[in-house]
Amino acid sequence: MGRSYFVEDVVEKYILNLVTAEKAFTTGLLIGQCSPQRDFVVLAVQTAQREEQFNQPKQSKVSLVDIDEDWVIGHARQVSRMLPGGLEVLGVFLIASPELSKESQNTLRRLVFAVEKSVVKGRLWKLSEDDVSERVTLHICSKTRKLGEPRVTCRTFDVQDPKSSAKPADWKYQPGLSSSWSVLQCSVKIDLHIPVPEGSSVKNLDKYVKNRLQKWANLVEDSVILINGHVRPNDKEFTEGQKKTTRGSGTQQNFNVQLLMPLTGDSSNERLTALVEVCSESIQLNGVVHCKAYIHSNKPKVKNAIQALKRDVLNTVSVRTEMLFEDILLNEDESTIISRDRHDFPRRVYAQVPGCSVCMCDYIFPDEAVADLQEHFREILDCDIEEEQIDVTQEAIEACAYSNVNSDAVLEGNFPQVEDCRAPTNHTNIQRNIGVVMAVGMALLATAFSLFYFSD
Repeated sequence: MGRSYFVEDVVEKYILNLVTAEKAFTTGLLIGQCSPQRDFVVLAVQTAQREEQFNQPKQSKVSLVDIDEDWVIGHARQVSRMLPGGLEVLGVFLIASPELSKESQNTLRRLVFAVEKSVVKGRLWKLSEDDVSERVTLHICSKTRKLGEPRVTCRTFDVQDPKSSAKPADWKYQPGLSSSWSVLQCSVKIDLHIPVPEGSSVKNLDKYVKNRLQKWANLVEDSVILINGHVRPNDKEFTEGQKKTTRGSGTQQNFNVQLLMPLTGDSSNERLTALVEVCSESIQLNGVVHCKAYIHSNKPKVKNAIQALKRDVLNTVSVRTEMLFEDILLNEDESTIISRDRHDFPRRVYAQVPGCSVCMCDYIFPDEAVADLQEHFREILDCDIEEEQIDVTQEAIEACAYSNVNSDAVLEGNFPQVEDCRAPTNHTNIQRNIGVVMAVGMALLATAFSLFYFSD
C-alpha cells in the first residue's frame, strides 16, 4: 500500500492557476511535513523563472530535456532556507501537455533525486530512524481533463535508494489542513569562539566555522527541552491533555520552549588529547536567534515536536552563516574581510502565507528594507506578501559586537540581540571589581574578629 498525501486546498487552487497558464511545461516544489502514517502538503511553488525566459519566443518543438536541472536545484536550495522547523521540501511537480507524458516520469525521477541531494547539503543534523525517506512526484496533465479537473498522477521514490522504483500514492485535498497544527517557539543564545589556524585563506573560513558549528550542533542534539516549563516523555502524544480544536477553525496552539544545553558535548568519559595550534585570527559568533517549528495534529509524539524545533535551531544558524560568507565574499575583497571587526548576521523575519496557516521565514541584512523581502517572497515563493504581514519583531534590530580574544585579527559575526548586552571586557572588569571589594571586606572582618578574640 502506497503513502497518502493530505493536501491543503490552497495547493489545488494554485495548481489549477498554473494549468490555465498554458505553458509547454511547468516545474515546481511541494512543501510540507512527513509523518509515519501520512504526509501533509501545505504549499506548492513553481520554479522561479530566469529573467531571459520572460522575453524568450515560444519554440515550435519543446522537450523536457530543456528543463535546466541546475536552476531547479538552485531554486530548491533558496526555498529550503525559507522554511521554519517541521517543514521541508517533500518533492516536485510537473505540469506538462499529453505529448510530453512519455518523458515526464523519467524527468520527475531525475529531479526529485537531484533536489533532495541539494537541500540536504550542509545540514548540521543527520536523519534518524523515524525519518521518512520517500519523496513525492506529481505529474499534472495540462490538457486531459476529467470533470473539469486536470489528471493527476502521484508517485513516490525512496531517495535513500538510488535504484528505487516508483510507487503509487494517494493525493487528497483537504480544507484547513494546517489550521489546527501546534506551534513551538524559543530563543537560543549563541556564543561561539572559533580560532582560525595561521596561514588560512579567507575562502576557507566557512570550513572552520562549519567544523565548529558541528560540535555545537552535537550540544543542541543532546540538550534538554522544556515545553511550557516541563520535561515531557518522548513517546507521549504531544497534544495529550491539550484542548481539542476543530479542524479548519483556524486555532493553533502555541508552546513556549526552553533549550537547556549540556556543558560539554562529549557524553563519554574518554580522555581527550589537547591540541595546540598557532592561530592568527579568530571568529566569534554571538547573539540570540528566534526559532519556530510546526507539528501536525495527527497524534504526533513529543519526540517529533522536539526534533522539529532542534532542527530549526541548527538550520537557521547554518543558513545565516552561509549567507554571511556569501555576502562578504561577494561584496568585499580578501584584504578587507578580516580587517573589519564586525559583520552582522541577517535577522530572521516571518511572513504569513496567503491561504495557509503556517508562516514562512526569510532573512534581512542591515542594509535591506521590507520591500526587498517582499520582492524575495515574490521571486522565490511566488506569492505577494503585504508589508503588514511581515513580522520583523521576533529578533531585535540592535546588535552588540565585542571580542575579548587577544589575537592579531578578529572576525565577528553578530546575531541579533534580544536582551541587553555589554562588552565582556567591561563585564569582566565589573565582576573583578566586585570580587576585590568582597575580598577586602572579608579580610577586614577577619582582622577585626582576630583582634577582638586575642584582646579577650
